[in-house]
Amino acid sequence: MIKVGIIGATGYAGGELVRLLANHREAQVVWYGSRSYIDKRYSEVYQNMFHIVEDVCKDDNLAELAGQVDVIFTATPQGFLAGVLTEEILSKVKVVDLSADYRIKDVSVYEKWYGIEHRSPQFIPEAVYGLCEVNRGLITEETRLVANPGCYTTCSILTAYPLVKEGLIDVDTLIVDAKSGTSGAGRGAKVPNLFCEVNENMKAYGVASHRHTPEIEEQLGYAGNCRVTINFTPHLVPMNRGILATEYASLRRKADGSLPSYEEVKAVYDKYYAKEKFVRVLEKGVCPETKWVEGSNYVDVNFVIDERTGRIIMMGALDNLVKGAAGQAVQNMNLLFGLKESEGLELVPCFP
Repeated sequence: MIKVGIIGATGYAGGELVRLLANHREAQVVWYGSRSYIDKRYSEVYQNMFHIVEDVCKDDNLAELAGQVDVIFTATPQGFLAGVLTEEILSKVKVVDLSADYRIKDVSVYEKWYGIEHRSPQFIPEAVYGLCEVNRGLITEETRLVANPGCYTTCSILTAYPLVKEGLIDVDTLIVDAKSGTSGAGRGAKVPNLFCEVNENMKAYGVASHRHTPEIEEQLGYAGNCRVTINFTPHLVPMNRGILATEYASLRRKADGSLPSYEEVKAVYDKYYAKEKFVRVLEKGVCPETKWVEGSNYVDVNFVIDERTGRIIMMGALDNLVKGAAGQAVQNMNLLFGLKESEGLELVPCFP
């Protein structure tokens, strides 16, 4: 069995890791790290784990944990891992980081958008960006550090990736409009996330300044082998889980001046996703909905060509806590240890 330690096990993403790993046949959580609930039974923090998890919460001492487990998940705020990670730790254990500390390759960009100094930039070059459908070949049993992508970024990148990769859209025209459930903001008590603030309300936030923007730009830039600058606007909607991204871009016209057909665009999506377990390209005319991916590791994508404007509308939906966080982290762990990639993730979306 793979011995697993989770730092931040009592946050929403950490709790989702515990839920998923409870049914994983090859892994066992042995360390439930939590700064807020040390020595408290985990099932007292999350009652859904009563009679399932009997362990108590421990601290977030990464150095101590490194010698006791095979892999550590860090579901922690930005800056935590960068402040404690050392070569000694990485020589003992694999790390899958759910924060943004190692996602962005240019440390100056990270420091600008996150407003903090990066305390261990020497590990950025070796960190693999853990979007499995794109970087699967780079996530091997020799990999020591995986930067698990964010929820908005996973949805936004996978929705547009095939068309950027094949040059079917003008990336300079790309606009990403995304909505997220409130769990995406974490479990900490914040006034903007109180019931009376969120219920019966919908609002944009981080307009022209959201921290996932450079991550989306960097990864799509790798896909298109070009510089990408986008407009990204997130919105908070009154639901627990889910992300819906609606993306707009101008299609590149063919030599005869015509737009690519539906069949040509669909063929591009199928080229990249037809064999992917967790990306579902929907049938023509069917728009992705968050309710059809809830509780699962699936991403549903589709598109509509607007002949009148010459633009394409791309859509993607996922569960922000599963494929957008914990499920993707487990997917990465499976690759790190040479396991079946879908182990522990064979989850049918729940409805209603």
